[in-house]
Amino acid sequence: MSARNSQQNKAAARERLRAEREAQAKKDKTRRQLLVGGAVVAVLALAGGIGYGVMKLNEPSYWDKAAKAELVKPKNTEGEDGLTVVIGKADAKKTLELYEDSRCPACAGFEQAVGGQVKKDVDAGKYKLRYFGATFIDNAAKGEGSKNALSALGAALNVSPEAFLDYKAALYSKELHPEETVDSFAKDDYLLKVADTVPALKGNAEFKKAVEDGTYDRWALEMSKAFNKSGVTGTPTLKMDGKKIDTPQTPEQFTAAIDKAIAG
Repeated sequence: MSARNSQQNKAAARERLRAEREAQAKKDKTRRQLLVGGAVVAVLALAGGIGYGVMKLNEPSYWDKAAKAELVKPKNTEGEDGLTVVIGKADAKKTLELYEDSRCPACAGFEQAVGGQVKKDVDAGKYKLRYFGATFIDNAAKGEGSKNALSALGAALNVSPEAFLDYKAALYSKELHPEETVDSFAKDDYLLKVADTVPALKGNAEFKKAVEDGTYDRWALEMSKAFNKSGVTGTPTLKMDGKKIDTPQTPEQFTAAIDKAIAG
């Protein structure tokens, strides 16, 4: 091999080596760019996820939104906001005030024992019944059932006072009233299941729509505020024309307490 050919071969080899090094350098640079770009995307995605989570946490809850919704007053109510719920004959001279929370187990026991007698007395005109609905158990035991059931009671009251009383009795019944820590009333399906035991509400499309749409949610919240301002701290609480009555455990005790309150 001539010296010239040898020099040409060496130059060609050096050129190939240089080209290979340049190609490898380009590959390494591209890989670094991809890694950095992927890391940036991951950081942005993480930041976006955190930002979205914070945004969702700061969003108002369903009931926060309901508090600002239009107030729809049920039929058969009185007062500017429809918060005066009085049931009974107009000429009844006395008024029994009843304070209850739908999730309250003591209220369920009272209604199961005495609710029937209350209805008989109201029908007979012995006194009118004024109802105050509370929702404090939702805070104490966590949940939404007290508010949701009170809204459904508003839907029942919109049908008729009788439907309201019958639905209230059904909600407190031994068969259908859940444990205080079980938030069954938060589910519309369960409230409608209870309503199916009330003839005036079973298959009632207007009632069903009002429950599912939350038509009386704002009203329920306003009713709860009225309870909180009443000075009553527990349920059930009974008052005859504003004077508190000890909660009786039997129909006989109830009648005796009522008669004493009316006479006094």
